[in-house]
Amino acid sequence: MAGDASFDVVSDFDEQELRNALDQVRREVGTRFDFKGVTVELEQSKTELTLLTDDEHRAAAIKDLIESKAIKRNLSLKIFDWGEVVPAGGNKVRQEITLRRGLPEDLARKLVKQIRDEFPKVQPRIQGDAIRVAGKSKDELQKVIVRLRELDEAVPLQFENYR
Repeated sequence: MAGDASFDVVSDFDEQELRNALDQVRREVGTRFDFKGVTVELEQSKTELTLLTDDEHRAAAIKDLIESKAIKRNLSLKIFDWGEVVPAGGNKVRQEITLRRGLPEDLARKLVKQIRDEFPKVQPRIQGDAIRVAGKSKDELQKVIVRLRELDEAVPLQFENYR
């Protein structure tokens, strides 16, 4: 290994927290007066959510509910990639919501280049859909983390395995 200390930059979310937030949304939809007699189906798979409801206004209301519950459960709104609301059969609309997980390759390359340019004493390497940053000084690694937190990227960044 190149140095004594390292950490990983990843982009991930807690699936259980997302499941809990969606359960809260379902419960709230069942009790709210403005959703009485309205079809609301919210299905979760590994990589996406599917929302089926009566009209675009209901879809927008459900989106607001999902976002508010996600924030309360410390989930970043950057994990959601909201697709278009498209007509489905039977006077219903469907919306596909893709869940972002992992660092895209182009973003990983951009971050590695930026880390190399600004912090010559650390060695960033792309490992799958994560970036491992290693260096001799823990202070330098802390500075890298602070700098990466300042960036406003399209995906949420987490820092793991700091040793």
